[in-house]
Amino acid sequence: MPDLLIRIKKKSDGAAAMSCVSSDRSVTWQRQDGQLGSFFPFHDLTHYAVETTLGFRRAFYGLVSEGWNITDFGLPGTKERLPAEALLAELIVGYFDLERAIGAFGNANEFNGKIRAYYADNRLPVPSFRITEEQVARIRELRSELFEKWKAVPAGEVIELPFSRAADTKHARLS
Repeated sequence: MPDLLIRIKKKSDGAAAMSCVSSDRSVTWQRQDGQLGSFFPFHDLTHYAVETTLGFRRAFYGLVSEGWNITDFGLPGTKERLPAEALLAELIVGYFDLERAIGAFGNANEFNGKIRAYYADNRLPVPSFRITEEQVARIRELRSELFEKWKAVPAGEVIELPFSRAADTKHARLS
């Protein structure tokens, strides 16, 4: 079994529910109603594309596999407790979400500039991580495949994705 089995269920009323089953069989879940139900499945699939492509192991899905509850991410003070890799993943996912919302696509240099600006604006140490054009393209490709799979899921059904935290030397790492 992978470290985490991600399940996103499409509800007939437009809502969605995500559950994550850890290798120890513990489960965390969250239902997203209304507009959140139409936003979060795509956001969560983007997380999957970003984290697996970049080899991030201590971002959203990695933390859930460590025992965080999905609802923990919405608690006050969580941003300050996030590992560096999780904060970086949130920024990158947010930039991809913005692209999807406005239809304007950035390149690796623009992503890297936004990352540097965020850290500088928030007086945080700027990470040495730099995303490459190849990584941006792979994220977009995987995200597109996942979005198509999600759109094809009938109401009442589930998309399932395995997530493993095993080190993968082919991927970029946060320094």
